Amino acid sequence: MQKIHAMIFDLYGTLYDVHSVSQACEQAYPGHGDAIAILWRQKQLDYTWLRSLMERYADFETVTEDALRFTCIKLGLPLLAGTVRQLSDQYLHLDPHPETPATLRRLRDAGVPMIIASNGSRNTINQVVSNSGLKWAFDQFVSVDDVEVFKPHRKIYLLAEQRVGYPRENILYVSANGWDASAASLFGFPVCWVNRDGGPLEELGATPAIIVPDLAAMADWLLELR
Repeated sequence: MQKIHAMIFDLYGTLYDVHSVSQACEQAYPGHGDAIAILWRQKQLDYTWLRSLMERYADFETVTEDALRFTCIKLGLPLLAGTVRQLSDQYLHLDPHPETPATLRRLRDAGVPMIIASNGSRNTINQVVSNSGLKWAFDQFVSVDDVEVFKPHRKIYLLAEQRVGYPRENILYVSANGWDASAASLFGFPVCWVNRDGGPLEELGATPAIIVPDLAAMADWLLELR
């Protein structure tokens, strides 16, 4: 693998725990918090992929609210007035994974340029990172708003490469989503797959440069490599 000059991070699931919304879901619908969070996230992904295939782009906020409506209907839960907006706003206040802040500090102190490339809108990326107090770690944010198609379409990886300003082979792409890691690898990035759940590789003909259990292990590997 060639020398790494910069890093691109996925946002949802990689730096931040998407299932941290389950507590708010539980408060709104007692006994259903975890079920809502899991199905909601899956439908959120489904709708990004379907909208990309149908060429009917909508921003991440719209997709998130639509996915929550579907989830409540599927689980037979009432759509209480204001609940969709209240719960969707929790996606602006996601908890970072426990090792995220310290890992980002290590990488920043080592002088590694870092950006985020996400399916989130410009607004959601900025708010999630700002609300968690981690905006200091990143040089810029790349949103699918600028290409109006969601990952894993290659347009977002190409835009991220252009924004970073280095050839893709010199940019480490970090994602905890197997489908995203596979797509980024097929695009030509060396990829670190943060396999938090210990699951199998996606059968998409792609192999990451390294597989780690968390971001701290990724930083250990990268800083030793540099």
